[in-house]
Amino acid sequence: MSQTFSYDFDTPTFKGTTKVHTGLFINGKFVAPAEGGSIEVVNPATGKTITSVAAGTKKDVDLAVKAAKEAYKKSWGLKCPGSERGRLLSKFADLVEQHIDELSALETLNVGKPFLVAKTLDVTSVVAVLRYFAGWADKIQGKVIETNADKLSYTRHEPYGVVGQIIPWNYPMLMAAWKLGPALATGNTVVLKPSEITPLTAQRLSDFIIEAGFPPGVVNIVNGYGNTVGQAISEHPDISKVAFTGSTAVGRKIQEASAKSNLKAVTLELGGKSPCIIFDDADIEQAVKWATLGIFSNAGQICAASSRILLQEGIYDAFVEKFTAVAKSLQHVTGDPFLAETQHGPQVSRTQFERVMSYLHSARTDGAKFHIGGEKHGIGEGFFIQPTVFTGDNHMKAVKEEIFGPVAALIKFKTEEEAIELANDSSYGLAAAVFSENSSRALRVSHQLESGTAYVNCYGITEPGMPFGGYKQSGNGRECGEYALNMYTEVKAVHVNIGMKI
Repeated sequence: MSQTFSYDFDTPTFKGTTKVHTGLFINGKFVAPAEGGSIEVVNPATGKTITSVAAGTKKDVDLAVKAAKEAYKKSWGLKCPGSERGRLLSKFADLVEQHIDELSALETLNVGKPFLVAKTLDVTSVVAVLRYFAGWADKIQGKVIETNADKLSYTRHEPYGVVGQIIPWNYPMLMAAWKLGPALATGNTVVLKPSEITPLTAQRLSDFIIEAGFPPGVVNIVNGYGNTVGQAISEHPDISKVAFTGSTAVGRKIQEASAKSNLKAVTLELGGKSPCIIFDDADIEQAVKWATLGIFSNAGQICAASSRILLQEGIYDAFVEKFTAVAKSLQHVTGDPFLAETQHGPQVSRTQFERVMSYLHSARTDGAKFHIGGEKHGIGEGFFIQPTVFTGDNHMKAVKEEIFGPVAALIKFKTEEEAIELANDSSYGLAAAVFSENSSRALRVSHQLESGTAYVNCYGITEPGMPFGGYKQSGNGRECGEYALNMYTEVKAVHVNIGMKI
């Protein structure tokens, strides 16, 4: 048995103990890494080390793939009926729900997001997603297709086999659920790599995989760095499909590696620089609230963050004033993520903190006008950045590139046509929003936006049954909903001769 990490929480929002295995989870057991490496895990609110977890390498990926391949052939895949897969996923969801406070606290400790947000949004959504895909497990159906009287033609939707999944650090538990849910429901086995920055909740979920009763090898979790474990997953010849959520730059590398190895199927949910268009006739109070949610939630560390706020000239000044006031107010509720009043936490790591600060420097150099923020928040040694609002234009580096921090760029426009042109003037296409009390215009504009998701008079809402993914360099394929099932199945056409003679 590998080492475990225990942590006693004594906070205003949660008091209790968690115990997490720090080894790799392969073939239903926690094991030491083949080459003995480790990775320090840091609390972003304090900058201090929490614990260390095992660091896998290519050798560990090989072992995990071997276990997943064996499980697929003997106890999962076509050997396990959908009703049983659904039952296990439902049990998994129940166990997550039963440990909601512990998992929320662990996510808060490792990621830095406010505890109450982790509980009411993240972990609650994990449960909903797992239950949603549990319901699909016995409904993976093909079609009988009419051809002629002497022939029976039908299709089957069959699992790929072993799939690799690489998840990010901003929503570690929820992204694990988005990946595991459809993969397991459709009968695939999994080798999953958490982010090396935020591995703790994935490690804890391993216990629930065992307790729920999944056969050994169906789910394997291999911690490690992207250039070792991530690359090994992308290149492995026995992995038939890989799903990745993360940066566009890394997505390109994964697609390239997958193409060079065995042309495995790839789905990518990548970066964004999402526009939020607010017209003169919008409900300004509601628009301010939704835009605040869109950019400052999770300290701005959201791929679909509303980081470009496009304002029609008639509402521009009023919006800037109100939005800046809200950003200023958030500075008073920034701090310890375990306090009930905290609404704004730290960036996830020192590297991410420095990345955001470099973009703020770039914006100043390019002549942006800062209305609030733009500096480190003076709280201890944590990686806190002030909620920031600046005005500029669509050509600035800080406006065009993804920052992944609490930084909103405000841009003025005159006409509907100009707003659409500004919104689509991006290499990304993950999400977009339109705020207008004119429903015809809101729908007309949303249909012209080059994005995988369009919000009308709201922002940032996701549902287990609705697909999520991007256009252009924001990726390909879709997560969630029935659409996600198609990402994890191959379609086989079956032709049966019942009367043809030659």
